[in-house]
Amino acid sequence: MTPPPPAGPAPLTRPARLRPGARVAVVAPSGSVPRERLDAGLDILRGWDLDPVVAPHVPDRHRQFGYLAGADEARARDLQEAWCDPTVSAVLCARGGYGAQRMVDLLDWNAMRAAGPKVFVGYSDITALHEAFAVRAGLATLHGPMVATDVFLKDGPTQESLRATLFDPESVRTLGLPAARVMVPGRARGVTLGGCVSLLAAELGTPHARPGARGGLLLIEEIDEEPYRLDRILTQLLRSGWLDGVAGIALGSWEECGPYDDVRALLYDRLSPLGVPGVEDLGFGRCPTALTMPLGVPAVLDTDTRTLTLDVPALR
Repeated sequence: MTPPPPAGPAPLTRPARLRPGARVAVVAPSGSVPRERLDAGLDILRGWDLDPVVAPHVPDRHRQFGYLAGADEARARDLQEAWCDPTVSAVLCARGGYGAQRMVDLLDWNAMRAAGPKVFVGYSDITALHEAFAVRAGLATLHGPMVATDVFLKDGPTQESLRATLFDPESVRTLGLPAARVMVPGRARGVTLGGCVSLLAAELGTPHARPGARGGLLLIEEIDEEPYRLDRILTQLLRSGWLDGVAGIALGSWEECGPYDDVRALLYDRLSPLGVPGVEDLGFGRCPTALTMPLGVPAVLDTDTRTLTLDVPALR
């Protein structure tokens, strides 16, 4: 039997699934976007019978800091206007990079809440926005591939996971890849949360930060952090108490973080002493096939089957 979870996050409000012909907005809250990749991603969305519209400042590049897709105020305005537009059913991020933290506090979260739930998709730096939608708006979101990224443009299973989640969410209630392995055996129930682990650590101490992962199923991944930096990130989460009482942990990909044997040893060293059920290589993040993972949805993590099974579909 699955043990009852510790007191933890409640399920969040799920948005409605998409229908053919739905209008979806593409925004760039973080890094600048290569036009050819953006165009290729838009073609895929049109092939799904969606009507994508590109927010005005997506093509921008900050005049001083080229890693940003334009000014903070412009990126925030794009996201808020797309979210508050009643004709838009979903907001999809073009890419990650860096910059979401710079604009998240410029958003009018009262207006965002009033606009109601919509589908929101992204990963990497977009973790800062996933956390904000959860904590400030009470909305479930999708940790999924972004429109102008290689994994979305080149990998069919990655595309299909997102497409199925958007249009037929009942068909993707059980998530995982055959390569998944057991870290700590067991079965845990909780509400999903997480994303890019460095962004979760970066949220600590900020005014609207989630108090911790207690009672939740934590999904974490990362890219381009050497093992010693991952050690620092995980140790900070441990020392702060943010991981106290977490119900279970699912690990995604750790691309460009060094030899995986070294990364794996570090993950086990830092996380297995928590003694909660854990699975590695579940199949999300920057891996060759990146599954779409709902955040804010009740689920069961089962190490016998090495899967995450949602209690309800990701979208209504």
